[in-house]
Amino acid sequence: MKLYNSVGPNPHVVRMFAAEKGIVLELVPVDLRGGENRKEAHLARNPAGQLPTLQLDDGSYLAEVTAICEYLEEKSPPPSLIGATPEQRAETRMWTRRVDLNIVEPMGGGFRYAEGLAMFKDRITVLPEAADGLKRIAREKLAWLDGQMGSKTFLCGERLTLADILLYCFVAFGKRVGQPLDPGLARLGAWYGRMDARPSAKA
Repeated sequence: MKLYNSVGPNPHVVRMFAAEKGIVLELVPVDLRGGENRKEAHLARNPAGQLPTLQLDDGSYLAEVTAICEYLEEKSPPPSLIGATPEQRAETRMWTRRVDLNIVEPMGGGFRYAEGLAMFKDRITVLPEAADGLKRIAREKLAWLDGQMGSKTFLCGERLTLADILLYCFVAFGKRVGQPLDPGLARLGAWYGRMDARPSAKA
């Protein structure tokens, strides 16, 4: 399998997920900053022009981070990062959905409409006036999540899952683009430290 790869948090999610599962993917760089992902060659792989994109062994392509990670989970042996039972899988998907909609989406929009505006303004519809509000939503939802952590090691208790990997990669990204994690969120701060110390975080 080949992973069409670039800078940014979304490819990082897949690389970290694969590293946790011991899957070696051939990485094919795509110049996101230079707009290579919006050119004909990549659009043939992924008509949405996004990254990452996974080329399967049969030559077909799979896009969207969650779909790619679910595919890798089903194709490879333990450790399970989605869940070994219907209950575990449902719990993982619940938290992944919450992280994606409530934190990842507003954080990403806040970046694209502000710090990333110069790169994105000619590629997508941008709403600079929405940037501050989106960043505020992400901060509020992170504070809510901090309150949900309790004494849990990971979002799903003692299980490391896709939800943790997705959240970690975007919180790490946020630190670099003007959306740092509030140091007052002690539970999430401790969780972030545990995630950041994992070898897979450097994937």
